[in-house]
Amino acid sequence: MRTGYSAVAAAVLAGLAALVVAGAGPGLVAAPAVRLADLPKSQADSTVDVELVLAVDISYSMDPEEQALQREGYVSALTSPEFLAALKQGMHGKIAVTYVEWAGSADQRVLVPWRVVDGPGSAEAFAASIAEAPYRRAYRTSIAGALLFSADLFKDSGQRGIRRVIDVSGDGANNQGAQVDHVRDEVVAKGITINGLPLVLKRPNAATMDLEALDIYYEDCVIGGPSAFMIPIRDRTQFKEATRTKLVLEIAGRTPEVRVIPAADTEPRATPRVSCTIGERMWQQRWGRDFN
Repeated sequence: MRTGYSAVAAAVLAGLAALVVAGAGPGLVAAPAVRLADLPKSQADSTVDVELVLAVDISYSMDPEEQALQREGYVSALTSPEFLAALKQGMHGKIAVTYVEWAGSADQRVLVPWRVVDGPGSAEAFAASIAEAPYRRAYRTSIAGALLFSADLFKDSGQRGIRRVIDVSGDGANNQGAQVDHVRDEVVAKGITINGLPLVLKRPNAATMDLEALDIYYEDCVIGGPSAFMIPIRDRTQFKEATRTKLVLEIAGRTPEVRVIPAADTEPRATPRVSCTIGERMWQQRWGRDFN
């Protein structure tokens, strides 16, 4: 694990727990007070603070325990005191959110359609819809497909957010569909921020296509846009804490003073440290055929 994660996460959560009283807590960069009249014309008619797509990997590389922990992480985060405190601090005090599961380039499904979450009742109802849905797994990993599908959902949210965010989690590199960094750039150009929750849990070996540098891959090839960041999960015990931390940061519109993991700049890196086509090449090398 990279040093500083636990300390920063603790500071973030401690600060958010006190938001109602203090406005911004230790370890947080407080956003300046904003009035609707101060917003750019394109945002002045906003109805919610954030339009948020939770895009969750259900490919076969995710074992059943990981799937359960991933889902439980979001259920716990959405009903946590920290999330509800962050929600209250927004200009509108409400968000629009949808929950999507994805795998291959043609396999994306909306598990929970767009809903407005504005307090404990609506948050608990949204979390219950996630928890009650049946589990499924599917073939291949197309982060690019997930991003394109998620970006298209904003037109049907029924709301207008001050910010639009795709929160993508997964345990592998893109190995099917369009090139992920090209899609990332296309989505960011629409004014959408992409944050990441890479699951770096498995030790790569000759029989798998797990990527040891998945956090760097996410940083250089997946996340992007204003204030984009990611939090890697390197241990199964971190699922709930990491998911809660990332969700409340997204809702509060804040970033850690000390980077949880080096966040992507607004502009993508000119030279990625990990090839953005590494997943496709690993697939081709293993199976000896075209990755699509």
